[in-house]
Amino acid sequence: MKNIPVLHVCENSIAAAHESALVALYEQGARFKTQYDKPGAPLSLDCTMNITVLDPLSEPMIHKAFPGGIESLREYVMEVCGAKDHWVRNANDPADTRWEYTYHGRLAAYGVWQEKRDGKSVQVGGFKIDQVEAVIAKLVRQPFTRQAQMITWMPNIDLECYDPPCLQSLWYRLSEDEAENVWYLNCNVRFRSNDAWGASFMNLFGFVMFNRDVIAAEIARRTGKTIKIGRLNWQADSYHIYGKDISDARERLFDRISEGPLADRTYELSDPGIREMYDEAEAAVRAKIAEYDRTH
Repeated sequence: MKNIPVLHVCENSIAAAHESALVALYEQGARFKTQYDKPGAPLSLDCTMNITVLDPLSEPMIHKAFPGGIESLREYVMEVCGAKDHWVRNANDPADTRWEYTYHGRLAAYGVWQEKRDGKSVQVGGFKIDQVEAVIAKLVRQPFTRQAQMITWMPNIDLECYDPPCLQSLWYRLSEDEAENVWYLNCNVRFRSNDAWGASFMNLFGFVMFNRDVIAAEIARRTGKTIKIGRLNWQADSYHIYGKDISDARERLFDRISEGPLADRTYELSDPGIREMYDEAEAAVRAKIAEYDRTH
């Protein structure tokens, strides 16, 4: 193989886009080794993927082909919005085995990590940048700016980190529909590595909700404008299914696509029963976080 395949899909909803991207990878992806393979593990399927979702809040919003349920989806949205930022380990304590980072932590407090001094956790580091606030402020001042970008990568940490951030950047720009008097929040997301079967759908769903509930909502509050979610463009440098997961993906999705329409493989978040499950999951997630805090 000389060239890694570069694949493109475009769909209206995130559930449809997720399925189309998986199918494109399954049919056209290349076989690759990974640094996480166990001896004798089958090769992964891999490509560079570009996914465009034209209307990210349109139904169906939830695809069934991801390793989790409605509660885990709600938990991930809460995580992306900052609920687990305090789970990041002290980088100066080798015995601390908590997380290396959270995406929200890198976005909202870039450049800061924790260490203990006199038994207390304090913030250290040469600088601290709230990129979320900076992006919102830029878009409020100048909706058409090309500079509304957030990054996660910290070379001083991540070049030697065993598990560095997969998410690399988010870029935003507002477009205006003068006839409707509405601004649309367009977003480009780049992942260096995206586990297509094990994580990508939750990533997609999580950042759509982050864009709606954190970025768009705050711009609307400050400007008085109606802000809606415009198209999402998702770039994954390595969009892959691990070899160990290919048989599961084939059994749960690829071999079933011909059996019925997309509606058979998706949920609508607006469905009253699904919405109730999603909303009620928050209390259970908060209890789970509190229990982790108590034991760690």
